[in-house]
Amino acid sequence: MKTSPTSPGHAPSDATQAELDQLVADIDTGGRSPAGLTARVLTVTAVCWSLFQLWYASPLPFMLGFGVLNDTEARAIHLGFAIFLAYLAYPALKSSPRNRIPPQDWLFALIGAFCASYLFWFYGALAQRPGQPTTLDLVSGIVGFVLLLEATRRALGLPMVIVALVFVGYSFGGQYMPEAIMHRGASLAKFVNHQWLTTEGVFGIALGVSTSFVFLFVLFGTLLEKAGAGNWMMNISIALLGHLRGGPAKVAVVSSALNGVVSGSSVSNVVSGGIFTIPLMKRTGLSGVKAGAIEASASINGQIMPPVMGAAAFLMVEYVGIPYSQIIRHAALPAIFSYLSLLYIVHLEAIKIGARPIPSAPMPARHRLLRFGLGISGFIAVLCLLSWGIGLIQTLAGPGAGWGLALAGGALYIAAVAFSAQYEDLSVDDPNAPILQLPLAWEVTRTGLDFLIPIVVLLWCLMVEMMSPGLSAFWATLTIIVIVATRKALLAVFRKQDVGAGLRSGLIDLWDGLALGARNMIGIAVATATAGIVVGTVTLTGLGLMMTEFVEFISGGNVIIMLLMVAVISLILGMGIPTTANYILVSSLMAPVVVSLASQAGLSIPLIAVHLFVFYFGIMADITPPVGLAGFAAAAISREDPIKTSFQGALYSLRTAILPFVFIFNPAMLLLDVHSWPETLWLCAMSLAAILLFAAATMNWFVTKSRLWESAVLLLICFTLFRPDWWLNRVSSPYEQRPAAEFMQLLDAAPEGTRFQFRVEGMDLMGDDVAKTVNLRVGPGPAAERLRDNGLMLMPLGDRLTVGPVTFGSYAARMGIEPGFEVTVVLQRADQPSHLWPTGLALLATAGIAALQWRRREREREAPLPA
Repeated sequence: MKTSPTSPGHAPSDATQAELDQLVADIDTGGRSPAGLTARVLTVTAVCWSLFQLWYASPLPFMLGFGVLNDTEARAIHLGFAIFLAYLAYPALKSSPRNRIPPQDWLFALIGAFCASYLFWFYGALAQRPGQPTTLDLVSGIVGFVLLLEATRRALGLPMVIVALVFVGYSFGGQYMPEAIMHRGASLAKFVNHQWLTTEGVFGIALGVSTSFVFLFVLFGTLLEKAGAGNWMMNISIALLGHLRGGPAKVAVVSSALNGVVSGSSVSNVVSGGIFTIPLMKRTGLSGVKAGAIEASASINGQIMPPVMGAAAFLMVEYVGIPYSQIIRHAALPAIFSYLSLLYIVHLEAIKIGARPIPSAPMPARHRLLRFGLGISGFIAVLCLLSWGIGLIQTLAGPGAGWGLALAGGALYIAAVAFSAQYEDLSVDDPNAPILQLPLAWEVTRTGLDFLIPIVVLLWCLMVEMMSPGLSAFWATLTIIVIVATRKALLAVFRKQDVGAGLRSGLIDLWDGLALGARNMIGIAVATATAGIVVGTVTLTGLGLMMTEFVEFISGGNVIIMLLMVAVISLILGMGIPTTANYILVSSLMAPVVVSLASQAGLSIPLIAVHLFVFYFGIMADITPPVGLAGFAAAAISREDPIKTSFQGALYSLRTAILPFVFIFNPAMLLLDVHSWPETLWLCAMSLAAILLFAAATMNWFVTKSRLWESAVLLLICFTLFRPDWWLNRVSSPYEQRPAAEFMQLLDAAPEGTRFQFRVEGMDLMGDDVAKTVNLRVGPGPAAERLRDNGLMLMPLGDRLTVGPVTFGSYAARMGIEPGFEVTVVLQRADQPSHLWPTGLALLATAGIAALQWRRREREREAPLPA
C-alpha cells in the first residue's frame, strides 16, 4: 500500500494542496494564473461578466428604462464572455504555459467573443431577414462554431466535443444513415442558420437557463464560500455528528449535503470538504479507498439536493413545464432519503471495523438531551418568528414592504454580526492532528448566524413569494454581496479593531468572489452552448421520433429493458461531461422516448419522473469508472487508486441508482397523487425503511453480518415496501375502465394535485397507428380550466371524444397527445385491498430477520475466544 503524505501524524504537504488546487482549477476555473497586466485583464473581464449578469437579472433596467435586453441578446453576450474567458483561462494543451497567455489565444478569444455575441451586434438586421443569411452571417457562424468546440475541448475535454461532432456529422450525412434514423441531410447554410442564427441550437433554452438562472446561483455559492459559510457549515457538521460512531464519515455526508444546497460542482464539493474529511475518516480506521468513496458518493448527491440540483432544476422548469417550487417539492424526498441511506451505510461500515467516535467533552446524557431539545425548539421558534415578522412588515408597510424588509434585514444582520463578534472566528482544524476536541454545536453556530440570512432570502423568494428563480437568485446574491463587503468591517467595529483594514479586506474578498464566480461559470456556459448543438440537431432532423422507434426495436417494447437502456445511455453520455450538459443531452434524446414507449405499453409516467430518471443516471456518471471525475478527485486526496475508489463509490451509490426505478413505477415517492399529511408521513416512513433495508442488503449487514438468504429476503422486503401495489395488482385490477363519454364529469371530480389517466388511439405524425396511456395534471378549477392548463382541447362527436388542438410545448404535447387522437377509455382508480396487507407482512418479516440476527450476534459475543 502506498504511503500517504497525509497519513496520521503528518500535516498535509504543500505539494498535495497545490495539486488539489490545480485539479479544481483545471476542471472548474481554468488552469492559468498569469501575473501583471494579463492577470488584471482576466480578472476585470470576469468581474464585468458578473456585474452584467447582476444587471440583467435585476429590475433596474426596467425601472430606469435603460439597458433592457431581450433573451436572445443576453444569451449572445453571455456566451461572448464565456468564450473570451475560456481562451484566456484554459490552456490549449497540458504543455502550454500557465503563467502567460500566448498571442494566438488572445486572437482566438477576441474572434470567438465577436462571433458568439454576433446576435447582439446584428440583432435588428437578422430580424429583418429571417432564414436568409448573408455571407458575413455564415462566416461568423462557421468560425464561431469551430471556436466554441475548441473552447469546449479546453474547458471540458474531448468527450463533449466528440458527442457534438457526432451530431454535426449526422446533420450533414443523414441520407447515408441506416433506415431507422435516416433523413434528407442539411445544407451548410441551413445548418448554420438553424444552429447559430436562431434560438433552436446553440442559443436555445439551455444557454438561456445558464444566462437567466445558473450564473447567479453559481455566483451566490461562490460568494457564500468566500464569506466563510463553507467552513462554518463543515464545523457545524463536525459538532453535530463527530461524537457518533463513524462520525467523520457522517460529517462528510452531512457537509456535502449542505454544500450541495448551493453548489453545482461535485468535484469542488469533493475537494473543499474532502481535504478535511478523508484524512479524518482514515484516522477512525476506514481504508483510504472507502474514505474517498464515501466523500465522492456524498458529493455527487449534492447535485440531486434541492434547491439548486447542479442547475438542472432550472432546466427542468423549461423542459417539464411546471413551476420551480413544484420541481424541488418533487425532488426533495428522494434526495433526502439518498443521504439518509448513505449515513446508514457509513454507520454499518463503522460497526464492521469497530470505529470509535471522535473525543468530545464529557457531558451527562440529560444535559446533552436538553441541549439537543433546546437547539431544535430554538430553530423552530426562530423560523416561526421570521415568518411572523415578515408577514407583519408586509401587512403594515403595504406597497413599501420591500424597503421595510430591507431595513429589518439590515438590522437583523448587524445584530447577528454584533453577537458573533463576541466570539473568536472559526479556524480550520488540522484533521491529522493527534487529538481533536469536538466543539459544541451552539459554540459553532453562534459565530456565523448571519450566514443564514442570504439562504433564508433565497428560499423565501422562491418558495413563499413565488418569484422567478432568476429574480430570487438576484436578491439572495445582492444580500451575500453586502455581507461579504461589510462583515469584516462590522466585526472590526464591534471588536474595536482597525475598521479600514476590515473594509479593505471585505472589498478585496468581494472583488475576488465576483471574479471567481465568473470563472466557475466558464465551463457551464460553454457546456450548455455545446449541448444546444445536440438539441438543435434533434429539431433540425426529427431525430427524437426516430430514437423512439430505434429504442422500441431494440427493447422489443419491454419497459424494463427500455429503462435499463436509457440508464446505460445516460451513464455513457455523462462520462467526462458536466451534469448540466449531460442532463440537456439525455432529456432531449431519451426523455421523450421513455414517455412514448411507456405510454404505448400501458404505463402512464409523469413527466417529472422521467426527467428525474435521466438526471439521476447522468449524475451517476460522475462516480462510475473509468471516467468518474468525483472519484478521481477523492482519490487524489486519499492517495489511493482512482479506479478502486470509483468502484467502491459506485457500490455505495447503488441506493441512489435504485431510486429512479422506484419513482418511475411508484410516483408517490415524488409526492404525486398524495392527498393528506397522514398519507405523506406514512409514505415517507415506508420509503425510508425500504431504502435503508436496501442499503443493509447490499452491504450484507443488518443487525450483524447477513447470510445470503437473509440479504435476499431483505431485498424482497425492500421491493414490497417500495411497491406494495405490485402484489395487489396480481389479484385485483388497479383501474376501472370508464367510457369516454364520462371524461369531463370524471375530470371535474378528480382531486386537485392528482393525475388523470386515460387511453387514446389514433394515427401519429409519422402515419403509424398508436394506442397509448397518457395522463393530465389535475390543477384547480373546473374540468374545462384543467384542460386549458394542460394545453388540450377535446371535441365530442356523438359518443366519441376526439382530441382537438394541442398547445405547442404544453404538458399534453410533452405527453405525446396529438390532434386527431380519440379518447377510448378513462382509467379511474379501482377499490383494492389495503396496502397495509403487503406492507404489514413485509414489516413482520423485517422484525423476524432482525430477531434472528440479534440472537446470532449475542451468541457470537458470548462464545469463548479461541485458545
